Amino acid sequence: MSEIEKVETTEDLDRHVAASFDGDIWFFKHSLTCGVSSAAWREFERFAGEQPAEGGVRFCLIEIQSSRPISRSLAERLDVRHQSPQAILVRGGKAVWHATHFSITSRALAAAGAQARESQA
Repeated sequence: MSEIEKVETTEDLDRHVAASFDGDIWFFKHSLTCGVSSAAWREFERFAGEQPAEGGVRFCLIEIQSSRPISRSLAERLDVRHQSPQAILVRGGKAVWHATHFSITSRALAAAGAQARESQA
């Protein structure tokens, strides 16, 4: 089971985006007051929980209410319009896949991860 790390500072964000050159990084942008975001968060947690801890894939959480500047910075860096909830797969400092709202399911996340790995091979 992979751990999900909270991203709360610009330094955290910098570190994770830089790490995307060594392995896939998943970001989940979560609104703590939104029911749709809560459902998507459960799907993201399920997906992360199914991944081996030693697989080289990292999982990150950005809570919108407490880390809005971090969320905006990620959107700008990756050139992905900010939405919440939002899942973003980052590789090599670039967004290679993203989804929002009800499109965030453990199945969709797994398929995106598999497709990204295949395109890397």
